[in-house]
Amino acid sequence: MKKIFIITGEYSGDIHASKVVKELRAIGADVEIEGIGGLNLEAQGVKLFSGQEKMSAMGISPKIIIEHYKLGKELLNYLKNEYKPDLVLLIDYGAFNLSVAKFLKQAGIKVFYYIPPQVWASRKYRIKLIKKYVDKVLCIFPFEKTLYAQYGIDTHYCGHPLVSQLPPAAGKREFLRAHGLDVDKKLVSVFPGSREFELQQLMGVFKDSVKKLRERHPDLQFCISQAPNLPDSTYKKYLQDFDIKVIKGENQALLSVSDALILASGTVALEACLYKTPMIIAYRGPKILYWIYLFVRCIKRVSLPNIIADKSIIPEIIQNDVTPINITYEIEELLYNPERRENMIKELGKVKSMLSDKNSALEVAKVIDMELFP
Repeated sequence: MKKIFIITGEYSGDIHASKVVKELRAIGADVEIEGIGGLNLEAQGVKLFSGQEKMSAMGISPKIIIEHYKLGKELLNYLKNEYKPDLVLLIDYGAFNLSVAKFLKQAGIKVFYYIPPQVWASRKYRIKLIKKYVDKVLCIFPFEKTLYAQYGIDTHYCGHPLVSQLPPAAGKREFLRAHGLDVDKKLVSVFPGSREFELQQLMGVFKDSVKKLRERHPDLQFCISQAPNLPDSTYKKYLQDFDIKVIKGENQALLSVSDALILASGTVALEACLYKTPMIIAYRGPKILYWIYLFVRCIKRVSLPNIIADKSIIPEIIQNDVTPINITYEIEELLYNPERRENMIKELGKVKSMLSDKNSALEVAKVIDMELFP
């Protein structure tokens, strides 16, 4: 039996990996699969070498560096001397995965990379590392295939996973009633991020923005999305006695029924785009990480819909500009300026049409199956 090992670093990677495993099983691939992941991979019967607790930390602290080094060393020893996979599938999480890819290549283990680092956005030098250590890139944006082809890298365009995985929009009135919300009031939803450091940086200013919008517009109602990977205690710590409806584990439904969104930057912006829900991006990180980002970035846009469209569709409020006044102004524009609102919805629709209608996870599974069973 052929063996595959999958390496994910964050919650989203765990979801994408589980979809690939499900498709591999569906097409009848006779493979044994182990990996680093979370509950989603585990639910597909994948034996976990390690969970994602040590992987999903953010920053460059000595503790994180040491933990990553120790995990990488233990992983490589296991793969080379015990498990001996026929193929390792890397998913996202560039810093760790590219480091591991180097040693896998040296050990003669085939390496495929699904959802590769966004070299077109920052740290373009990484494309040389990918060319050197990765056997095949499974990319998710159409323009990536052209970019990698310029460097002679074997690339397969799989389509973006969200296109086929995103559930249809929820019924708005039913959703609002189910959560005790007013069906006659406009809903503004806040997505503060899926990492605790993002809550630490953003929750305060998001709460102040909601207060200001409430004062100015009694016709509005608000809720906040709790990332399923964060415990209730974490949210309680940052919300304290702040009066706002918290909805957990229903991200996509909430994105689809909201009238406007306040988002921390991330994949959630692309999900909102596919539902054509008007939004703003507001993101602030630790100063040292922001300075590093300014140094390594290749483009000035931060949200995926703006990057894909190659123009500013969505307002991006970044770092020192993240204030209640700026957030309030942009949300008011989206709710009460019909021309601005309709134009954004139209432009989001164009971005949606640019993405492939391929089933991304199935494409990955087919490529792996063809590689292992030619």
